[in-house]
Amino acid sequence: MVDAFRVHIMQTKELGTCPVRQIGGCSFFYMRISNVYIVIVVSSNANVACAFKFVVEAVSLFKSYFGGAFDEDAIRNNFVLIYELLDEIMDFGYPQNLSPEILKLYITQEGVRSPFSSKPADKSVPNATLQVTGAVGWRREGLVYKKNEVFLDIVESVNLLMSSKGVVLRCDVTGKVLMKCFLSGMPDLKLGLNDKIGLEKESELKSRPTKSGKTIELDDVTFHQCVNLTRFNSEKTVSFVPPDGEFELMKYRITEGVNLPFRVLPTIKELGRTRMEVNVKVKSVFGAKMFALGVVIKIPVPKQTAKTSFQVTSGRAKYNAAIDCLVWKIRKFPGQTEPTLSAEVELISTMAEKKSWTRPPIQMDFQVPMFTASGLRVRFLKVWEKSGYNTVEWVRYITKAGSYEIRF
Repeated sequence: MVDAFRVHIMQTKELGTCPVRQIGGCSFFYMRISNVYIVIVVSSNANVACAFKFVVEAVSLFKSYFGGAFDEDAIRNNFVLIYELLDEIMDFGYPQNLSPEILKLYITQEGVRSPFSSKPADKSVPNATLQVTGAVGWRREGLVYKKNEVFLDIVESVNLLMSSKGVVLRCDVTGKVLMKCFLSGMPDLKLGLNDKIGLEKESELKSRPTKSGKTIELDDVTFHQCVNLTRFNSEKTVSFVPPDGEFELMKYRITEGVNLPFRVLPTIKELGRTRMEVNVKVKSVFGAKMFALGVVIKIPVPKQTAKTSFQVTSGRAKYNAAIDCLVWKIRKFPGQTEPTLSAEVELISTMAEKKSWTRPPIQMDFQVPMFTASGLRVRFLKVWEKSGYNTVEWVRYITKAGSYEIRF
């Protein structure tokens, strides 16, 4: 198998990007991480997504043992430990427990750490039996905090492709709900969002009409293993016993009713063969009390650009020859404003016949705190624990640019 992989995949020039290859009667699933190939070989029709998820989780487990490094040296130095971990995380081809917190309770051997690793060694905690066999395998009992706090972040990426006529060709939002919990005991948390299904189910259970307000439809929702799916299917509320510390509670996608944070209005005139006029207006559509941070607008120009001159009403602009773009940066961009950039571009006159310029799209990068492009809102976050302590809940919203492109 090793020879087949080396000859047919590693040594062929036409590698391609497909991570699944069939050779003979076997399928090879492989990933390359730094200078190491990780390969899974199957002879049956296995679940590929599950296999790759297992590889990703296993690599993050090895990194937590090796101090953040995963390369050839880390593998050579930790051969015995890797064998011991593989014995625990996979049985008869079925993935088992891959949580570093739990495995460190009973595989206490420390990995040989890279001299460049910056992560401090984690302290081991006794009594792992309940966690490995119990229903709540991701959280140990007996946790105590002086101050009980929950931090919840909704982080969204907006993907947009707009035509030169202002028509939206593609638009969607991918989001994730990140949590950081410092809670004593075994708390039960309940999260309510303004999603359409959840609100309809709530009104049905309480037999009263839903309050008017924006409801959104979530597509492709995936949850962390701690979420009680039977309760979600019956009540449509996200209830869970959270792991200790930081984790990703859920991921989702939204394709309809997206609030775009910016509108870009470009006009570019080619004046003969040696001059161009560039005018770009960027309008922030979010509320006047909000602001975006680290806004970068990249406006492509032809390769044969010789000289540029700018006028901007906000921020700073310069020509970057390495990427053939005018780069306009605005550190703090208030809502409901319309800064403009006007530039004159001089081109080198060439004797060769001029090829028509392909005009790549304008690209934008930004971050808007306390704004969600999907309109998702946290309606409530309830924490219940038998001792009845008080908790402090913090909620934050952030919208970033994923692939935000405007053709001109």
